[in-house]
Amino acid sequence: MDKLVIKNIGQILSGKLEEPIFDGDCLIAIDGKISAWGKEKDLDCEGATTTVDAHGVTLAPGLIDSHIHPVVGDYTPRQQQLHWIDSTLHGGVTTLISAGEVHMPGRPKDVVGLKAMAIASQRWYENFRPSGVKVHAGAPVIEHGMVEEDFKDLADAGVKLLGEVGLGTVKDGKTAQQMVSWARKYGIQSTIHTGGPSIPGSGLIDADMVLETGTDVVGHINGGHSALPDDQIICLCESCKAALEIVHNGNERAALLTLNTARELGKLDQVILGTDGPAGSGVQPLGILRMIAMLSSLGNVPAELAFCFGNGNTSRQRKLDTGLIEVGMCADFVLLDQAQHAPGKNMLESVQLGNLPGVGMTIIDGVVRSERSRNTPPADRLPEVVSA
Repeated sequence: MDKLVIKNIGQILSGKLEEPIFDGDCLIAIDGKISAWGKEKDLDCEGATTTVDAHGVTLAPGLIDSHIHPVVGDYTPRQQQLHWIDSTLHGGVTTLISAGEVHMPGRPKDVVGLKAMAIASQRWYENFRPSGVKVHAGAPVIEHGMVEEDFKDLADAGVKLLGEVGLGTVKDGKTAQQMVSWARKYGIQSTIHTGGPSIPGSGLIDADMVLETGTDVVGHINGGHSALPDDQIICLCESCKAALEIVHNGNERAALLTLNTARELGKLDQVILGTDGPAGSGVQPLGILRMIAMLSSLGNVPAELAFCFGNGNTSRQRKLDTGLIEVGMCADFVLLDQAQHAPGKNMLESVQLGNLPGVGMTIIDGVVRSERSRNTPPADRLPEVVSA
């Protein structure tokens, strides 16, 4: 039995909008799953195989990037860059979700080829986790010629995602809606491209098509890169029960419009975050942290709630086993603290002032994967492994 004990935690962020901060200074995980948390004096900390002294820093569920475009391993030909996933881990992100492997050179668009690539993508990230990061991949882009049996084949092979609707040849809402319905029938979750064109072959996806298609996630509602007009964004917020995904690579003004509209409608639980990288904007290892700080500071959202956009909301919308502090959930955490010399009385106040925190450690499945981040500003305090 592997037992992780994290002691001397300053505060525990839960990932839950309804109770964003949990009381406690200690958390225990057994065999990679959360077992208990609370006051150390009330918990059984004996028999730990790994003990971490948090030295008063904040523990949060590992961040989740809801929108990436991986290709193979820890490499992206879009930016000719190695180890971008490892760099993302150093930004506190422990789970990545593909919106389509669209940057694969020579990406097949025939039905047999796209199914083969999706299954292969799902397999290689299932079998290889760069730096321990969980990559949910194998997200085929729908193309004309696909029939219901193709979605059954994909699901039977383990594919659980569709790439962004609109990046392939299917451009009309009626056809897309039929394929999304087939995907949903077999347990495959769907995302749609929202806004102006991004890569060659993509095009404008407006609010009418988003609503007609009825995907599970409104991908980059703030544009990737170009956003829709304000009235269409407001219409989507009002009409959609789907996840409203805000991305780093989109329009910041449109991001704040989405946030404010969702808040007025009582739909903050639908707000999730992604980067939409790697892309023409590059790779953003700190993209999720930057979105949390931006939405908190400019959107006037308490930082502990903004963190929920980057983990717990995504967990619930995506039906994941990570991103929340709950018994039985994966022991995936980021430990962070206020950056040195940053304004604010504590980490959360500093983030709400627009500052990035310093990441001191990431843990995935109860295993320490990284310590002091090479990408964030240095933190005031750092956790340490005191026994293993």
